[in-house]
Amino acid sequence: MTTASSPTTGVNRARVGVQRFGTFLSGMIMPNIAAFIAWGFITMLFISAGWLGGWFPVANLLGGFGDAATIGWEGARTALAQTEDGVTFTTFVGLVGPMVTYLLPLLIANTGGRMVYGERGGVVATIATMGVIVGTDIPMFLGAMIMGPLAAWVTKQMDKLWDGKIKPGFEMLVNNFSAGILGMLLAIFGFFAFGPVMLGISGFLGTVVGGLVSASLLPVLSIIVEPAKVLFLNNAINHGVFTPLGIQQATETGKSILFLIEANPGPGLGLLLAFTFFGIGAAKASAPGAIVIQFLGGIHEIYFPYALSKPMTILALIAGGATGVTTNMIFGGGLAFPAAPGSIIAVTAAALTPEAGGVGNLLVVYLSVVLAAAVTFLITAVILRSSRKRDLAAATDSFSAAIDQTEANKGKSSSAMDALRGSGAAAAGATAGAGTVTADKTINNIVFACDAGMGSSAMGASVLRNKIKKAGVEGVTVTNKAVANLDGSEDLVITQQQLTDRARGVNPNAIHVSVDNFMNSPKYDEVVKLVVDQHDA
Repeated sequence: MTTASSPTTGVNRARVGVQRFGTFLSGMIMPNIAAFIAWGFITMLFISAGWLGGWFPVANLLGGFGDAATIGWEGARTALAQTEDGVTFTTFVGLVGPMVTYLLPLLIANTGGRMVYGERGGVVATIATMGVIVGTDIPMFLGAMIMGPLAAWVTKQMDKLWDGKIKPGFEMLVNNFSAGILGMLLAIFGFFAFGPVMLGISGFLGTVVGGLVSASLLPVLSIIVEPAKVLFLNNAINHGVFTPLGIQQATETGKSILFLIEANPGPGLGLLLAFTFFGIGAAKASAPGAIVIQFLGGIHEIYFPYALSKPMTILALIAGGATGVTTNMIFGGGLAFPAAPGSIIAVTAAALTPEAGGVGNLLVVYLSVVLAAAVTFLITAVILRSSRKRDLAAATDSFSAAIDQTEANKGKSSSAMDALRGSGAAAAGATAGAGTVTADKTINNIVFACDAGMGSSAMGASVLRNKIKKAGVEGVTVTNKAVANLDGSEDLVITQQQLTDRARGVNPNAIHVSVDNFMNSPKYDEVVKLVVDQHDA
């Protein structure tokens, strides 16, 4: 493939490094979101204040409440005696408590361990994290996110000590006993030392969050969160920071405002609405479809190119995000469990739980979404209107030159139309010449890669897969995965321009194509033509 070289600046290296670390944090949470949702629904339905808690025959058995001795469910597990209003009784264990105390942290630890050292690392990470969990009295999500990868790394270093030195026939014995003994030692360490330390850290972070709320400073976080989102750090911020703290807060109070700082779909909705009414060209045409994907589908990444095409609109996103946080802070809005993806549907489910406040809480959350969207819309509209004539002139008089400049500057286009047209940025070899995709290798495995490997990349893969199918090409696979999970088997990798440097670092031998927009990039037609030409040759 013909390439155009582009030096990697210190800023780019720093950005890639931060993205990689953020992806690692979110990578421990994202694969386990289904477990969080399951726990949230069980909590919503079966706790004593839940939707079915008052009359469902076995709600107390599942939710973990009621006098087990009086009810007498034979064979049901019961917890220690509880005292309420001077009366001592024995409650059921239920599902809610054990899931948030044991299941969710252990899943996180296992995932983190696997990311560092495969299955072996995951097993030792789970054993070690059990000691942290039992050694504390709160859900140990932060502890799992630290102990899990740490235990796997220690296992990896231990295995290096006798790598190639084990006599044939003793491999299984050494591997199993070494992992078991190390897991035991780390679990003991976690129980006596690591657990109490993490308990102190969790308490400190909780105090910081409480202080921000008391001082009415929580909205200030939007100054960091909103710009970081458009740099593809949204998953890291939400699931690497806010989710573990929010889960701990939700178990104590029934809901947490932290789940809505990043996941509130209002700012993105307001931005896309402004482009719908005041954008130009492709921006105006594609924004309504992007609203459906962002607001209902929960894929917030779809609005990032709009913001990047007009960097001033990031100020609108900050103002909208701060408005949403302020609304929830004033009126006590929050979610009972993470809204992932950040769809209004997921937000509704997490806000409507009885422990979060039911319909009243839902109305507050809806208000925060509406106000965040309104503020973002108004500010973005002013920005777009003020530069409309200049953008129209640029799009009409020098469209080809604008595309070339977009590619040369890695997507820093001068107009919203350029960004939404999906003119692929030639990020150090993604494209060549006037943006034509060329290749000197046979393409059989095409992979869309995004930060988490779920939302936007799945959408892009679906679009290109349909195009290749309509072209009558067989034998070419089109899949999606996280950038960190690229394994070198990919022939062609398609990423959004901000992630191409990372993808190239993981698999430098693949053909790398950068796009601004996974929805409708013209690069897709070039890729299809290339594949068709190869298979017809």
